[in-house]
Formats: sequence, structure tokens, C-alpha cells
Amino acid sequence: MPEKHLITADSCKRSARLFNYGTIAGALLPIPLGMLWIAGSMFVYAANAHHPDPRVAHYIRWGGYRFYAVAGTVTVFSNDMAAFLGGGAKGWLAVWALAIVLLVPWSLYDIWKAGREDWKDIEVEKHK
Repeated sequence: MPEKHLITADSCKRSARLFNYGTIAGALLPIPLGMLWIAGSMFVYAANAHHPDPRVAHYIRWGGYRFYAVAGTVTVFSNDMAAFLGGGAKGWLAVWALAIVLLVPWSLYDIWKAGREDWKDIEVEKHK
């Protein structure tokens, strides 16, 4: 007989917010250090993408869409964007600021929205 395992409402809420917390931290760190969040985000995404509560997966998925879209765009077009925005250090700071402006407000909104959800404890079967 499978064993029952309880996933608390607080755990669900924390899991739903985790990707967005990391995105904010990754965006605020300078570009070389922020790249560490790319590796960490893959782990967080993979660990929570198939969470038993579909709302957790929803928050993780949309946080991933935003982060990976901005990270991919910056990776491909960063040199051109930096040159367009002034070149040199000024251009790179402008690219970084643009990434912050795109990521942080949406992530904060998702954190706020997840905090207002009515999370419930979930009981799942744990197979041996």
C-alpha cells in the first residue's frame, strides 16, 4: 500500500515563488554573476515543473518563459544592443538595466500574486 505524504500549503506557496526570487537576484547581480542563476534556474524549473499542485507549475512556467526569453535575447543581441545604447560600459549598463526593468516588476507581481492565492495542503501517494 502506498504511503501518504503531505505537501503543506506554505511549501506550495514557497515553491511557486522560488523561481521569481531567483530571477530577481539573478537580474540584480552583474551579468557574469547573474549567469549562475541560469544554471540554478534550470534546477528549480525541473524540480517544480511537475509539482502536484498545477498552480505551482503555472508560476514556475511563466517565470521561466520571462527569464529565458530575456536571457536568450540578451545573449544573442547584447553586443548590438550595447552599441545602440551608447557603446562601452555605458551601453552594457543600459543592457543590464533593460533586463532588470523587464524582469523585476513581473517577478514581483508574480510573488505578490502567489502570496494572495488560497493555497491548500495536498496529500500525495509516495511509492516505495
